[in-house]
Amino acid sequence: MLQPATLQFLKNLKKNNSKEWFDKNRKNYEAAKEDFAVFVQAVIGQFGKKDPSISGLKARDCMFRINRDVRFSKDKSPYKTNMGAYICSGGKKSVLAGYYFHCEPGQAFLGGGLWMPQPAELAKLRQEIDYNFSDFKKIIRSKKFSTVYGDLSREAEYTLTRLPKGYEADNPAAEYLKLKSFVALTKLTDQDLCAKELLKKTVAAFDALQPLIYFINQGLTE
Repeated sequence: MLQPATLQFLKNLKKNNSKEWFDKNRKNYEAAKEDFAVFVQAVIGQFGKKDPSISGLKARDCMFRINRDVRFSKDKSPYKTNMGAYICSGGKKSVLAGYYFHCEPGQAFLGGGLWMPQPAELAKLRQEIDYNFSDFKKIIRSKKFSTVYGDLSREAEYTLTRLPKGYEADNPAAEYLKLKSFVALTKLTDQDLCAKELLKKTVAAFDALQPLIYFINQGLTE
């Protein structure tokens, strides 16, 4: 579980997103960051027993900085109003598929997959899905996966309007070959974030995602 004070800090930051306020409340930030790090490390410790590829990671390898990169953004707010961790072999900078936890009051979620891969990796994954669609379909239509996630995210930003070149319209995997990101997400409430069952819930959700992660990474590395 996460401490209510962690969520409160993020709520306060959203209302006071400035360097001056942040500097005055740095101790609260450090406490919130440590709270989130302890939770992420607990997830790694528990789920690493099921997925050895993440077992040696440290929370700091997976957690994103709270500072925003504002160089190319119209929004010049200096800080993110969330804490996130990408738990993946190689850490948060890895090009492989992995597990993600997003802590943000009112907008928390967990899940994972492969988000906006580069063209070479995207082509490899589409080919893997095309060649092995029956295996892919079994994973995303399994009871464990569909109960937690339903399906892969079909947000407009993740989806092409037409099939990529080289694939015919009657391809049985057509709707998945249009995807630019291959992610599955499930929402969390603020109550979930502060509940004793959060660790258990997170590990169970990542367990349901693991076959998809393995499928994606096999396509990228072989």
